[in-house]
Amino acid sequence: MTGSTAASFTADDYRARMERAARTAAEAGLAGLLVAPGPDLVWLTGYTPPAVTERLTLLVLAAGQDPVLVVPALEAPDARKAAGAPALTLRDWTDGKDPYAATAALLDASGRFGISDNAWALHLLALRKAMPGSSYASLTEALPMLRAVKDAAELDLMAAAGAAADATFEEIRNVRFSGRRESEVAADLDRHLRRHGHETVDFTIVASGPNGADPHHEAGDRVIERGDMVVLDFGGLRDGYGSDTSRTVHVGEPTDEERRVHDIVRQAQEAGFRAVRPGAACQDVDRAARAVIAGAGYGEHFIHRTGHGIGVTTHEPPYMIEGEEQPLVPGMCFSVEPGIYLPGQFGVRIEDIVTVTEDGGRRLNTTARELVIVE
Repeated sequence: MTGSTAASFTADDYRARMERAARTAAEAGLAGLLVAPGPDLVWLTGYTPPAVTERLTLLVLAAGQDPVLVVPALEAPDARKAAGAPALTLRDWTDGKDPYAATAALLDASGRFGISDNAWALHLLALRKAMPGSSYASLTEALPMLRAVKDAAELDLMAAAGAAADATFEEIRNVRFSGRRESEVAADLDRHLRRHGHETVDFTIVASGPNGADPHHEAGDRVIERGDMVVLDFGGLRDGYGSDTSRTVHVGEPTDEERRVHDIVRQAQEAGFRAVRPGAACQDVDRAARAVIAGAGYGEHFIHRTGHGIGVTTHEPPYMIEGEEQPLVPGMCFSVEPGIYLPGQFGVRIEDIVTVTEDGGRRLNTTARELVIVE
């Protein structure tokens, strides 16, 4: 089966998102939002500009004003085809004209604006030159929860992406691991994800034996052997929404220590999931999972946060980490992925995507979290 790159959102859906974003910006004391090409622009308008262009494209949002998309004239025809275009006013500009002066005319020249994290420095510096009294904050700093709470249609897409990742795991657990390179198993993961509808595969971590102690190991030429623990972490985008899951398998029978470490991580992952409920702080999820691992004597070997948000990108706010007091809200989606990493020996990680419900949490990955034996 194949997936499409565009979700079935309407112009009204995009209009509501832009209105909410502008309102939230005003409540945060911002004069408006400036959204450059990237995931925020796609989420707000449904428009994906050309991948590489030095020409300014910028969505301008401010409370009480109609949304305006400043766009190069040669790209305007495609912008007008975007699902959210009926909710936008397009302001196109031609080569040889000054797009920054045109943008400045839409704004409070002395205002403070939220701007996309991935906006080019070239454009930001030119805007500051056009509006010397203006100031800026990154969207992640100013509005970290902008995309965090998913509506019902988005949750359906997230669940479908999770189910596709689960189907991929059910297939990969039945392939032969021993005697094959990590890169070969990674290629299997990529193929299965795409066959189950992913248009983009962002990562296929296959970390065998001592490589498993590196959480972000790139699958390489190491030949997987019997007796290896193997961390699998894979995901991408299906219909524009992310999947991300980790399971740890063992080639042949594991040792008692390997079973014990895997079970500690499984218990920690369960504890993190059980901590999910509306009103709890993000850090509570991290604390719950980390307490299990620390209590078992492996605290120094859990070397990363417990989770990250996911949506139209595979890593985004909120983050499940000590010090993050942002309360959980129904509709938030994020990973719960504790791990133990023993240098020179092996690693274990177990990850599910979880969404906050009205009375707790719901896993979007449902494959077995017990240690799976592979050949």
